[in-house]
Amino acid sequence: MISASGLELRAGSRILLSDATMRVQPGDRIGLVGRNGAGKTTSLRVLAGEDHPHAGEIVRRGEMGYLPQDPREGDLSVSAKERVLSARGLDQMLRDMEKAQSEMAELIDDRQRDKAIARYGRLEERFAARGGYAAEGEAARICGNLGLPDNVLPQSLGTLSGGQRRRVELARILFAAAEAGPGGTSATTLLLDEPTNHLDADSIAWLRDFLKAHDGGLVVISHDVDLLESVINKVWYLDAVRGEADIYNMDWKRYQEARADDEKRRRRERANAEKKATTLRAQADKLGAKATKAVAAKNMARRADKMLSELDEEQTSEKVAKISFPEPAPCGRTPMTASGLSKSYGSLEIFSGVDLAIDRGSKVVVLGLNGAGKTTLLRLLGGKEIPDSGVVEAGYGLRVGYYAQEHETLDHDASVWDNIRNVAPETPEQRLRTTLGAFLFSGEQLKQPAGTLSGGEKTRLALAGLVSSAANVLLLDEPTNNLDPASREQVLDALSSFTGAVVLVTHDPGAVEALEPEKVILLPDGNEDHWSEEYLDLVQLA
Repeated sequence: MISASGLELRAGSRILLSDATMRVQPGDRIGLVGRNGAGKTTSLRVLAGEDHPHAGEIVRRGEMGYLPQDPREGDLSVSAKERVLSARGLDQMLRDMEKAQSEMAELIDDRQRDKAIARYGRLEERFAARGGYAAEGEAARICGNLGLPDNVLPQSLGTLSGGQRRRVELARILFAAAEAGPGGTSATTLLLDEPTNHLDADSIAWLRDFLKAHDGGLVVISHDVDLLESVINKVWYLDAVRGEADIYNMDWKRYQEARADDEKRRRRERANAEKKATTLRAQADKLGAKATKAVAAKNMARRADKMLSELDEEQTSEKVAKISFPEPAPCGRTPMTASGLSKSYGSLEIFSGVDLAIDRGSKVVVLGLNGAGKTTLLRLLGGKEIPDSGVVEAGYGLRVGYYAQEHETLDHDASVWDNIRNVAPETPEQRLRTTLGAFLFSGEQLKQPAGTLSGGEKTRLALAGLVSSAANVLLLDEPTNNLDPASREQVLDALSSFTGAVVLVTHDPGAVEALEPEKVILLPDGNEDHWSEEYLDLVQLA
């Protein structure tokens, strides 16, 4: 359970939320919504105890599971399996058992071996008493349903992609939440920020069913309308204009109707108030011409001002980033080629023998099941990792723009302005400011550290960097994640009109349709084929 009162949240000097009251109880399944930059991610971080409010009090009771948008680093040497089992304290017990088992096999002295056998027996008894063996199977099932097959679980977190690490963290949180308490129900409050990112269609469907059955509390940020429609029973709407949280104790469909009615009411109240205020001011002007009525005129003017100030500010239409990619820098006919690329992490081979050629202006989609190496391939092409074998060769005039799904190309400690300046140091300052303005960054927000931005804002900043780079080959890894519907449409429009080459990894069929690809690369085999509509069905499954 979480209870917050008098909550005030800020991003720099900008007030996101003022004097808000929020309460999460068992059985509450709350959708936290609002436009990009309204403070959704900040609110969730504060509720989870990851950050402090500017003012207000928060009381937390019971267990909590928090999934941030970006994967946590932590100890990358532990295996995916150990990380998931740690949610119930089973990871250390399992390591102790494995150590005792090794000692049993290695010891020659009979007495020492007997001690190791006895120690292993005690550990196994404790492990079994905690439901260890059944829990291992349960954890594996959750991982499998989230697109983490058995061969990934023994791998260390450091060898996994950012998307895989985030799925491990989601599996860990759900594994903890699935453990029933003394009353047979879960007391865990789940705080999930875009949990469907990096999941395929089957995993998203499974997650929806899991969350519907969850009897603890839930607060979820998501642009997945199907998830919101099927799961939530309450909505918190963060109004970026008023700096307030509107609470709707109803499901998604009824919320949309109620929200539309509320906005109509506010516009009506505003129009009526403005009409009355105009009449009062006209009367004040008439009375003000007479010296004997001057006091009455001032009182009328004050009443008119007060009438307007007590009303909500008129809702402004949501601003949308005006994204367009400039003409790419000139380049040769084939600005990028790769031959014989292979990559392994530990004993896990991701792919081998991948050959490709990216021609000027070509559009390519990379498809493959989760873990097939789509992100890894983009990182190799972008020079972010070195292949185990093979080579990536730059053709004449190559200029690469790389968009990472985990925003790793951003310097989270640097400001918005410093990030864009570092990407395009030779571009005139005014042009950079114009570009940032088109992506909805201006004023004091230019001084804001990139690490404090919401996921959608980080996406916009990273895309602004691509626009400023005049790249002729764009490597795009899930570019529509974390974007509200209006911003997503802008990104897709920009993608469809870009004249340079694009290599795209995505689960978003709309992004593929906007790209109009000519080629598809299928991983892990690295086979290349001409694009056809038949492949579109594989996009959400990949």
